Amino acid sequence: MRLFLCLLALGSIHAAELRIGSSTVSITPDKPVALAGQFGTRISQSVEAPIIAAAVAIESVEGSKVIDQSILISCDLVGIHHSVLAQFRQHLKPLLPDFDVRKVIVSATHTHTAPVTSEIPEETLITYPIPKEGVMQPAEYTAFLVERLSQAAVQAWKSRKPGGVSWTLGFAQIGENRRSVFADGHAQMYAKTNDARFRHLEAGSESGIETLFFWNAEKQLQAVAINVACPSQEVESRSALNADFWHDAREQLKAKLNLPDLTVLGWCSAAGDQSPHPQYRKDAEARMIKLRGLSRQQELGRRISNAVFDTVDAAKADIRTDAPFGHIVEDLPLPPRKILEREYEDAKKNIAQYSVVEKPDNRVITMLALEKGIVKRFEEADKLPPYEMELHVLRLGDIAITTNTFELYLDWGIQMKARSPAQQTFVLQLTNGCGMYLPTALAIEGGSYSGLPHVNKVGPEGGQILVDQTVRAMQALFPAAKH
Repeated sequence: MRLFLCLLALGSIHAAELRIGSSTVSITPDKPVALAGQFGTRISQSVEAPIIAAAVAIESVEGSKVIDQSILISCDLVGIHHSVLAQFRQHLKPLLPDFDVRKVIVSATHTHTAPVTSEIPEETLITYPIPKEGVMQPAEYTAFLVERLSQAAVQAWKSRKPGGVSWTLGFAQIGENRRSVFADGHAQMYAKTNDARFRHLEAGSESGIETLFFWNAEKQLQAVAINVACPSQEVESRSALNADFWHDAREQLKAKLNLPDLTVLGWCSAAGDQSPHPQYRKDAEARMIKLRGLSRQQELGRRISNAVFDTVDAAKADIRTDAPFGHIVEDLPLPPRKILEREYEDAKKNIAQYSVVEKPDNRVITMLALEKGIVKRFEEADKLPPYEMELHVLRLGDIAITTNTFELYLDWGIQMKARSPAQQTFVLQLTNGCGMYLPTALAIEGGSYSGLPHVNKVGPEGGQILVDQTVRAMQALFPAAKH
């Protein structure tokens, strides 16, 4: 109801002059840090590819009247924890007193080779033992990150000038479903698909490369935002800072366009069950990469940059300088993931096994805490509060941009795009929060990592509510479209 009333308050969405600003800042630390995304502690030994934050500010105006505003930021991080977002907004508010900080959108590319930013148990799956000497601690890095995010936001906001936008759709294969289903019905992540018991991948993949272009008044390109249904974790297990394939996509695109100062936002679409690692045809892909003289990371960057570059002329032919623009934000309560009876029984068995380990390592300690959490969630199901998710839905011309905090399974994103009243829809996961995986019912039935309750705060029931409410919000922003 709160969301519906908020939408009614928007009134009509109509064309108005657009003002655009952009910036790029480094968020690469100058000291070793603990890296997030794997189960073991990794301390960065070097910087293989710098990590950045890229920002675009959008404002629509009629004369001196502001119609709406947004600041969109993309970060080479594994996630955007709620505590980091809160610190950032608190820091930003006095710097931009005329900007509504609730309308800043911060998204993570989900690289597994970026710093740990939170040690709060509710926000992290794993608590990493981090050496106290010679390593930048998470709190210190978060303070540095907040300063740099604020710098990016302020630079983008203060540089805004009359400009325009355009959007295109290209295609490239980047991600594949990483969950294999076997003859007995069970699923397994990163399984050997040459096994005789292998039957199919659990779901499909998405080859669309959705691109949003931002131009100045002279029709010069100043920024692009690229939406890809795949997390940037090709080099996920290394002990070095690395922006992963987004670094290569950015650098290659800037070289193709001869625009070294171009701001490039990498947006991860719904991709909780996707991976850049090939699940089959592995030898054939490896051969082609070798023949081109590239690394796999460079190859993925090549595919993305080629797909975007291929559409630049089409984008330049349809620049909108007075597009309708509206941005709504609301808190959306979602029901907590239901713990199944079999999951409850499995958790009790696992607790018994972990409890007798004489010298438990960090993994055992982590898993024991997670299993105890499953038991508590089952036994106190009626007392669990809803998961509060910050939902953003934007209209910019004929496109819609939607956000969620999860590693959202692809099928949820496809539902949003298929039902959207917009001509084209951008889905941004891991945005303004880190809600872990949101799986489908099929994934829960299949089991395996990302379909297990240990890493699910919200389940399929909440996923459908998220889809329905997102579509409802988009429909309100596109009142003339046929629903």
